[in-house]
Amino acid sequence: MKNSLPQDAKLVFKGELFEVWQWKQKMYDGSIEIFERVKQVDNVDVIAVVNDKIILEVQEQPDRAEPFISLPGGRCEEKEEPLVTAKRELLEETGYSSDHWELLMEHQPFNKMIWTIYNFIARDCSYEKIPRLDRGEKITVKLVSFDEFIAASQEPTFRNKYLGTYLSRASFDEAFRKKLYKTIFG
Repeated sequence: MKNSLPQDAKLVFKGELFEVWQWKQKMYDGSIEIFERVKQVDNVDVIAVVNDKIILEVQEQPDRAEPFISLPGGRCEEKEEPLVTAKRELLEETGYSSDHWELLMEHQPFNKMIWTIYNFIARDCSYEKIPRLDRGEKITVKLVSFDEFIAASQEPTFRNKYLGTYLSRASFDEAFRKKLYKTIFG
């Protein structure tokens, strides 16, 4: 696995969200240096499809000065599988659920960090119940067209930066755009 820890790594800090690990690393000249890597709980993001629309959120959180655009998603609970997290977060944040899931991609965005973000597609979503938001969330759910989704993913406030970069190709590559549309909507 990319960004894994050596067996002799030692935990030197454990916070609520992050751990810092250190180990002695032999350098090319034979000297020894201390290396570090940060570990964070994995996250999920969900491209949720309702008929011919995609769910987007406009979110406010107490540690951010401005509202931001995001997909439903969040942190994996301890020992929780990413798909279970995706289903839970979609229901909690939007009130929607789905029985048709596909992993679009997973990525580790930083070299010095052990942290995987899983991007799922949830098709044929249906509204089940009133959302149950965390105490630190204010979320407005919007249903948008594919074109609006691609445009929103290019906004500076779009939180899912790696996915936004991936989606940007649909703005200039028509073959990719058609393939992405088919991938999302099935």
